[in-house]
Amino acid sequence: MSLQNGSGSPPYKFLIYGRTGWIGGVLGKLCEAQGISYQYGSGRLENRVSLETDLAEIKPTHVFNAAGVTGRPNVDWCESHKVETIRANVVGTLTLADVCREKGLVEDLLSNYENVCTLRVRMPISSDLSNPRNFITKIARYEKVVNIPNSMTILDELLPISIEMAKRNLTGIYNFTNPGVVSHNEILEMYKEYINPDFTWKNFTLEEQAKVIIAPRSNNELDTNKLSTEFPELLPIKESLIKYVFGPNKKTVAA
Repeated sequence: MSLQNGSGSPPYKFLIYGRTGWIGGVLGKLCEAQGISYQYGSGRLENRVSLETDLAEIKPTHVFNAAGVTGRPNVDWCESHKVETIRANVVGTLTLADVCREKGLVEDLLSNYENVCTLRVRMPISSDLSNPRNFITKIARYEKVVNIPNSMTILDELLPISIEMAKRNLTGIYNFTNPGVVSHNEILEMYKEYINPDFTWKNFTLEEQAKVIIAPRSNNELDTNKLSTEFPELLPIKESLIKYVFGPNKKTVAA
């Protein structure tokens, strides 16, 4: 969310929500690496007064919302905790956007929050293969996996882009995934080739999967033309996986 109001704006100062989360933590490290001033918000997203206090005290140029409920160990938790999920992911997000707008730091806003840039992350992957939130780590631990092509987000490549998007004051909705799709089996084949040559896995059908999960899973390819037009250097998903994830983690076999 941009809080800048035109030319002559002060140096960047980011306010980030989601300090204890995976993506929020990485955003903070990226800011440190780029020398960008930032602070984590202490307010609760569903508590309007606490958000107003954060904005008044920190006076950010941009606000990043990386907070939210994703469910532990998986999204099935959200299905059985709908109130908590809606409070954090829907009410909290809308409250934060509204507070940013009403602070009067952005001019001529329309009712659809034109100060907000929404990034649609899907099946996030990073080079940290020890992180239990990593999609690769998850499916490598599953007893069985489906084999469906999907759009996915390589965080090592895309999170730095999110900071550049803030600097450019981009707004609107972006499908925040790498171009193209990759299937579960293709990822696990790379895992076997680069990480663990002894790794094996089993597949099952969508019908079989439906019997052991609560919340239905989505499988789709998102249109990334809008993002790629702004960032033509963005790599296709399979190339990004090799460059940012499997290449750096490649295990060498002793002679």
